[in-house]
Amino acid sequence: MGWWELGTETLARSRFVLSPLAETFASVKLLHRGTGAHPGEREWLREHLPGYRRRLAADPLTALLMVSGIGREWTADFLTPVPRDGETFEAAVARVRAAPPALARAQLRVSRAGPLPAALERDDLPDRAAALLEDVWADAVRPYWPRRRHVLEADVVARTARVGRDGWATVLDTLRPGTRWLGGNRFQINLRPYPPRELTDAGLLLVPVTPRTGWVAWDTPHAADGTRDTCGAPDRRSAAYAVVYACDGVLADTGTPGAGVPAALGALLGSARAAVLVLLGSPMSTSQLTAVTGQGLGSVGRHLRVLLEAGLVDRRRAGRSVLYARTEAGDVLVTAAAS
Repeated sequence: MGWWELGTETLARSRFVLSPLAETFASVKLLHRGTGAHPGEREWLREHLPGYRRRLAADPLTALLMVSGIGREWTADFLTPVPRDGETFEAAVARVRAAPPALARAQLRVSRAGPLPAALERDDLPDRAAALLEDVWADAVRPYWPRRRHVLEADVVARTARVGRDGWATVLDTLRPGTRWLGGNRFQINLRPYPPRELTDAGLLLVPVTPRTGWVAWDTPHAADGTRDTCGAPDRRSAAYAVVYACDGVLADTGTPGAGVPAALGALLGSARAAVLVLLGSPMSTSQLTAVTGQGLGSVGRHLRVLLEAGLVDRRRAGRSVLYARTEAGDVLVTAAAS
């Protein structure tokens, strides 16, 4: 398994960051996979997958680049630079475009786990990758970004509150499949047999995205030939590490109000109210519920009031936000209706 050693200073400097580029690359991975994990992803794919496939069919070299870059065990690092706090999509994608061509080719060999096809032995690969990311951002992510940003911000609020209540170890232990707090300052990042890394002098960024995917990224100095360490020995000179994870509160299919809701629960509470109860398996704010469900603020408020009075949810304050979550009675009701 791969794990990182996190010093006290690393955790003290850790923070959550939102990244339009990470959201865009996560969307590219979803398009690459072609299957959605929930109704919201499936609806988004129905809208945007045909155009993405037409784009790649018209540009087979970029198609080969993406197939090579999104490997089964590793993604080429130049496609996923470590996010920077407050960085715009335009600034971030410029860093993809500026990747040294030799670095891009070296990392593609790692992600392919073998030699490059002759067609990819060229210097414009970073520019082609950046152009694809720009197209996906403009057509398939930017129109939804305000709503997605609300979902991501609410996830950060909930996890930050949990850090204050339970500590970093608890949050890292449940971040995404494959991550686990091992104790002794060791943080498992995946189940692959990679050497450990010491992050004593580095910062750790936690980056939520709405698609059901994730990855790790880090900055390391380039070697003289333009390559850099992708998954080898520790490098204490690294400036920042990032864990990109799928946020709580996935986007619902607003075209189908009862999507994902057990029929019996919808019949009992009404599909819209039942959808709110189902989503509250993880703490969420009113603004997050509004963004996720597509329901109006007034409607969500009324549903929460009824669920509170019925004892199916409770609420607590986290900083400036109020978070709602299912009670034990709410869990029992949802579980029973789904069985």
